[in-house]
Amino acid sequence: MAAVIQAKERPDTRNSVTKSIRREGFVPAVVYGKGKEPVTISVENMDLVKKVRDEGRNAVFSLQIEGGKSLDAMLYDYQTDSIRQDLTHIDFYLVDMSTEVDVEVTINIDGESKGEKEGGVLQQTLHTLNIRTTPNKIPDEITIASADLDIGDSVTVGDLKTTKDYEILDDDESTIVTVLPPQQADVPEVGEEGAAGDEQAEPEVINDKSDGEGENEE
Repeated sequence: MAAVIQAKERPDTRNSVTKSIRREGFVPAVVYGKGKEPVTISVENMDLVKKVRDEGRNAVFSLQIEGGKSLDAMLYDYQTDSIRQDLTHIDFYLVDMSTEVDVEVTINIDGESKGEKEGGVLQQTLHTLNIRTTPNKIPDEITIASADLDIGDSVTVGDLKTTKDYEILDDDESTIVTVLPPQQADVPEVGEEGAAGDEQAEPEVINDKSDGEGENEE
C-alpha cells in the first residue's frame, strides 16, 4: 500500500504566492506524467521529508489532494536552497503499476569479508544500480554478501543473480566491490637514510667556507 501524503491544489503559481507557501512550511510541487496535464500542488515540508525517510527515495506515494482527488506518484526530482538546504520545489511523476520505470537503487555491502579479516581493504566503487521494473517491485536496496570474498576478489554487475522482479541496466563489466591487499608503509632503506644524512651535512660545509671568506675580507 502506498504511503499517503496530504496535498493542496496550487492554482496560483505567481512568485509572491510561492514564497508565501514556503513561509507557511509547505513546498510547491508539480505532478506530471506521459500524456497527462501537469497538476500544481503544495505538500507539507516535514511530512514529505518523514515519508521519504521512512519509505525510501523510490517509494510510490498516494497524493491525497483536498477535494477528493488521489494521485499515485513517485518522487522524481527536487530542488533545495543552496545556503539553507531547505526543499524549494518537488517534481512528482505519475505512475501506472503495470508500466515499467527506470530508477536508481542503493547497493548495500553486507558483512565482513575474509580478505578484510586478513588485513585487506574492501573498496566499493559502485554505490547505486540502475534498474527497470514496475513501481510495486522496486527494491529498497540491493544487498551483496561479502563474507566469502578473499584478498583480490571482486564483484561485478554481471556476478549478481538475475531476478524476474527487475532488470539491471548497468554494464556487466562494471566493478561494484573489490578486496585490496593490505597497504604497507614505505620504510626507507639504510642506504637511503645515509644518503639523506650526507645531503644534510653538505650545506654546513658551505656555511663554514662562507664564514671563513668573510674573515679574510675583514
